Amino acid sequence: MKSTLLLSAVVAGSLAFSNLALAGGKTYQGTGPILEVNDSMIAIQKGKERWEIARDANTKVTGDLKVGTKVTVTYTMSATDIEAKPEKAAKEGAKKK
Repeated sequence: MKSTLLLSAVVAGSLAFSNLALAGGKTYQGTGPILEVNDSMIAIQKGKERWEIARDANTKVTGDLKVGTKVTVTYTMSATDIEAKPEKAAKEGAKKK
């Protein structure tokens, strides 16, 4: 479940799908029946997990997207924000001894 939420957050927060594909990033695929679809996302059943993948008007669609239809979604992952945390003070104190 956590991996589904993480995947959803990363993909939903990324740039438009077609722009990511053009950026040359590694592509991945997910195959399964459609659980839900709208203009901004598609949800598929991947094993026991629900995968929600962001989409927009630039996403290339071949065929008719209906609940229950088996699809293969090609996507990429891209970081939208990275925050480096400083080391904890306890570790710094131990190094000074």
